[in-house]
Amino acid sequence: MSGPNYPNVPNPVAVISPIFCVRYPVELTIVRKMMKLSNGNFIVKDVNDNLMFKCEGKFFSLHDRHFLLDAAGKPIITFQQRILSAHKRWVAFRGESTDENDLLFSVKKSSVIQMTRKLDVFLASNTEERVCDFKIEGHWSSCVIYAGDDTNNVIAEMHGNKSVGSVVFGKDKFGVTVYPNVDYAFIVALVVLLAEICPNKNVVGEVVKHGVIHSVAGAAGLI
Repeated sequence: MSGPNYPNVPNPVAVISPIFCVRYPVELTIVRKMMKLSNGNFIVKDVNDNLMFKCEGKFFSLHDRHFLLDAAGKPIITFQQRILSAHKRWVAFRGESTDENDLLFSVKKSSVIQMTRKLDVFLASNTEERVCDFKIEGHWSSCVIYAGDDTNNVIAEMHGNKSVGSVVFGKDKFGVTVYPNVDYAFIVALVVLLAEICPNKNVVGEVVKHGVIHSVAGAAGLI
């Protein structure tokens, strides 16, 4: 029996780096500890349980700054919230930089008042922002990411994989499918920002917003 037929994106979607684009779909598992107020709440693994990414954050910083690290602990993205932004805009920079010359992309709510959760993603080169470069629709446990404003151009999906035990022990565990030729580090960054901009308030244990997406800092074996 053949597996799912994923559309092959003709031109690689390499926002962070082409090294994160492969010709086959990438399956990732994201685990988030919800009750821990320290770095160590957000890690990403592959299907073989190998650490791929982790996220670190600075608590109570002015811009609510977070860092996406690779498996070796090297920062590949710094993202922070724009203060005084009605749409909850976050910006992402290359490496540890926060210089506007190193801006990669920004993410914001499609509208201030929403019936359904939608986020618009704009690349740094899209200065006019008339049409978004990517769109996220859904919530932390289940979302779809599209290229452009066309819902037919799916490039990644997030799906729940949560058990009763995971809730009792204060963990979220979800799967992410990244389509071929799509930058999977970029997709992970978008999922992190979705969790921050549109937190799932119905999840048991999510009582302190700024403690829910910070990850293992040099201790990947905690989960």
